[in-house]
Amino acid sequence: MRKCCLYAVLTFAGICAAPSAMAYEVGYPGWSTPPGVTMTMNASAAPPGLYGLEEMYTAQAHRAGPGDPTGATPLRVASAVSALLWSPGWTFLGANYEALIVQPFTMADSGAPLNATSGGLHNTFISPGQLSWQLGNSGVYVKAGVGFTVPDGTISGANGLANPGAPWWIIQPAISASYLKYGWNLTGNFSVEMNTPNTKTGYRTGDILHADFTFTKQIGKWNIGPLASYIGQVSNDTSSAFYHNAINVDRYNLFALGGMVGYNFGPVSVNVWATKDVIATASGGPSGPDKATVPKGYKVFANMNFRF
Repeated sequence: MRKCCLYAVLTFAGICAAPSAMAYEVGYPGWSTPPGVTMTMNASAAPPGLYGLEEMYTAQAHRAGPGDPTGATPLRVASAVSALLWSPGWTFLGANYEALIVQPFTMADSGAPLNATSGGLHNTFISPGQLSWQLGNSGVYVKAGVGFTVPDGTISGANGLANPGAPWWIIQPAISASYLKYGWNLTGNFSVEMNTPNTKTGYRTGDILHADFTFTKQIGKWNIGPLASYIGQVSNDTSSAFYHNAINVDRYNLFALGGMVGYNFGPVSVNVWATKDVIATASGGPSGPDKATVPKGYKVFANMNFRF
């Protein structure tokens, strides 16, 4: 199987729920999709068939921002993910159709002074439709799709965020563009997490923009190259009476750089990539002390994908 055909599987495969760092609601890291998780996918479509993916993901970080100026609080996340992608060979509007489902399991903990742990199933991600267009023989592909994160994970606590599940829906439209020719993979993947309000508290996390960029070259069965990613909050949080209308974070920005190496064994391909956050900023609510933080550190991903 071509390792790049699993569009959006990786977008949502590494979904995590790190312990809160006085940001957003207690127990939520501010995003559902980890930055940099889409690096092994591009805008081309998979050949007809049923595909599987198994992935491991870890993040090691500290809090950055005015809420923790020393960056002394460690944050750790580990996730295991299983996913299925179905490519039936159907076409619509000149594009190839695909659908997928993703189920992550996540464990997370934070050090002093938070000293919190969580673990369990994260919410299931379902994408009922993705469309991939090939623009003639130019080597250019464009893909668009939409997915939904269902609030069916391990949900507990007064605000529903003591474990990895989150008690609200997320609508995530996505688009990607790729140049795939002469062994090059130059790809930009973009998506927006559009959060609905927390059904337990009424708090709504602002919309989150993702942008991941891959610049790799295939050399024989090897695939190697640099990576870059950005994640940022593009609309403010909306608080509720549950929190006395307080807002800890209005906006944040996180930039990361990294690299990838992969090998195609034929029926199975394996990829490993890592990113390191180089810029992290966060700003707090409209009143009171600025408690805003964002996790800053590094992330490591490894996956194996195959065709049944």
